[in-house]
Amino acid sequence: MTSNETYTHGHHESVLRSHRWRTADNSAGYLIDHLRPAMSLLDVGCGPGSITVDLARHVAGGRVVGIDSVGEPLGSARQAAVDGGLPEVTFEQGDVYRLRFADAAFDVVHAHLVLQHLADPVAALREMRRACAPGGLVAARDADYAAMTWYPADPLLDRWLAMYRRVTRHNGGEPDAGRRLLGWARAAGFADVAPSASVWCFATAEDRAWWGGLWAERVVSSALADQAVEAGIATREDLAEMAQAWSAWTTVEDGWFAVLHGEILCRR
Repeated sequence: MTSNETYTHGHHESVLRSHRWRTADNSAGYLIDHLRPAMSLLDVGCGPGSITVDLARHVAGGRVVGIDSVGEPLGSARQAAVDGGLPEVTFEQGDVYRLRFADAAFDVVHAHLVLQHLADPVAALREMRRACAPGGLVAARDADYAAMTWYPADPLLDRWLAMYRRVTRHNGGEPDAGRRLLGWARAAGFADVAPSASVWCFATAEDRAWWGGLWAERVVSSALADQAVEAGIATREDLAEMAQAWSAWTTVEDGWFAVLHGEILCRR
């Protein structure tokens, strides 16, 4: 991302809390089997670094760098590396459109839930391709908001989803990125692309409390809320009603929520 682009979620604690939950297992399973010790890896849009540090364990002995467009979460990322016994993993601020690294610098270039927020995801993939060594992999995973589904039905959650998708598009992003990854990869010049999909599912009482609680807080307190109001897409009262719907959903014994993600493994 560049300074001219808007990250829809922002860096409110409710957002970072969800980012810190992410691991290689729950967010990059499609990539893990392709990793080997001593590989070099660049993690684009690393946030607080939980996935980066986890991936580093799968390429033990290799160079691992995480970059993010803003410096705010990088302190947490560096601490995560130290706490994980991997102080050699480095984190820095960077621009996916203009990576500072030489051509073919990494065996793997990875991005999780990044391309959906970019005005030009194809240009970002081209730049990731440039930084990837011949024979290496560019890996990306992105949510597809239109494909999210839940039970029980609730018109207020329908309104929440419509609001989120409108705000993201207002910001220049693409909320339904998951289904577009394959096309974006081909447009970026990749001929060898393995597409796949996977889901997060939140259906236990503990998972509902965590996921629904995050969104109940995020929809009124994060940058998303401010952007929705400033763009005239929702009022504070609208957002409060959506937050109440999220809180109510957490208490439904049979409540269920699935998040579909598209994935691509692109051979350089």
